[in-house]
Formats: sequence, C-alpha cells, structure tokens
Amino acid sequence: MARKTNPKLIDSHVHSDDSRLSDDFPAVMARARAAGVIGQVIPAVTREHWPRIKEYVAKHKDLYACYGLHPCFMAQHQAEDLQTLPLWLGKERPVAVGECGLDYSLADVNKSEQQTFFGAQLAMAREFRLPIVVHAHRAVEDVIRLIKASGHNRGMVHSFNGSLQQAHRLIDLGFMMSFGGAATYERATKLRAVFEALPLDSILLETDAPDQPDATHAKQRNEPAYLFDVWEALSELRIETANKVAKTTTTNAKRLFGI
Repeated sequence: MARKTNPKLIDSHVHSDDSRLSDDFPAVMARARAAGVIGQVIPAVTREHWPRIKEYVAKHKDLYACYGLHPCFMAQHQAEDLQTLPLWLGKERPVAVGECGLDYSLADVNKSEQQTFFGAQLAMAREFRLPIVVHAHRAVEDVIRLIKASGHNRGMVHSFNGSLQQAHRLIDLGFMMSFGGAATYERATKLRAVFEALPLDSILLETDAPDQPDATHAKQRNEPAYLFDVWEALSELRIETANKVAKTTTTNAKRLFGI
C-alpha cells in the first residue's frame, strides 16, 4: 500500500502520561505530530493520575483530558474517589469521563464492585453532559445493560472486541467503537470483520499507547505516532479510501469529544 501523505488523525485513547513514555516524551510528541496526529485523548485510570494528566494537557494544546476510575485498578480506588471525581469534572471540564467500565478477565474479580463504580461514573457523565470512555473486557453484555439502565447516550467503547451485533446495540445507545493495534493482526479475523462491517460514522481510531502495539510494531513499546500505521492497516479493510477513513474518524472524534 502506498504511504499516504498529510493525514489528520486523532488518537481517541492514549495514555500519553504513562511513565513508559516520559523519558523521551518531547520526541514522542514530535513523532506523533509529524505522523499527522493532531489530537490525543488521555483517559485516567486512578485518582492519582488526575493531577498528572491535568499538568500534561495544560502544557500541550493537542492533549485532552478524561478523568475516571478504571476497573483494572479497583484495589487502588477508595469509595471517596467517587465523591471527589464530580468535583474534578465540574472544575476541570475534561472532554470525557473515563476510563471506566468492566473487566471480568481479572483474577478474583469482584463484579458487583466494578459495576457500582461504573454505574456511578455513567451517572456523572450524564449529569455533566460528557461522553464516557468505556473499557469492556469479557463484559460487553453487562456494559450494554448498565449503559441502557443509566440513560446516558454518549460515549465510546475503546479497543472494542465484541461482536457485530453487540456493536450495533451500542450504536443504538449512542456509542462509538474505537479500534487500535489489535485489529491490525491478520489472525484477528472476527475483530477485523466487525471493523469492516460497521458504519464509518461509528468508528474511532486509537493506539492505547504504550500498550497494544499494532502488527508493524509487535512486542515494541507503543506510541501515538503509530496511529498512522493503525489507520493505514485498517483502511485496507474498508471500501472507502484511506483518506476518507482518516477524515471521517477524525470528524467522529471531534464530534464526540467536542474538540
């Protein structure tokens, strides 16, 4: 595939504040911008990360904050975090609530506790009229159930790995699906078929850096510049041109996050 020029891409889910990117952060940012990444949406995973993300977005106009409590870090969360989070949402005006959701792949998972935290954050997102960034691993059905119960109809499911039928149910609830490096591997046949079949106006692109590298950078540290490679590889699956995929997914991200 011929290398495209001058895409304008938004990384809809990237942990740019992660310590694994901090040693060469200026170079990471320079490479991302050179690759056409015009915006990066940074979701928090714990309360401890909120001030750090605030600092990053204050220094870089192309970084956008989300504040939330991730289901994989339940051991680090406290009940009072759910009281503090609305204060941050009201004062800091992030572009979304998250990262939050459900992950049933963990050892000794407490599903009830995860659901309580996710339900509370769905309610906050609705109250503050913000989109919500959802993590759903082996838990898509319960994610759909809780979203439906919340009445909140604006958000994204990042690194989507559910079925096409589940994706359409989420679209009906006002949600978009985000795809990253996992979908660039040829062995991911079911995931790639979902990406190919969904309406383009329901799709976002992401890296989830420094995790989940694309096939070109397998087993390497991921970084936001590699969104170019995600876009290039996944565009091959669509009937639209690669430039159309870039333009539409960027428009989708701008519309969802208000950026």
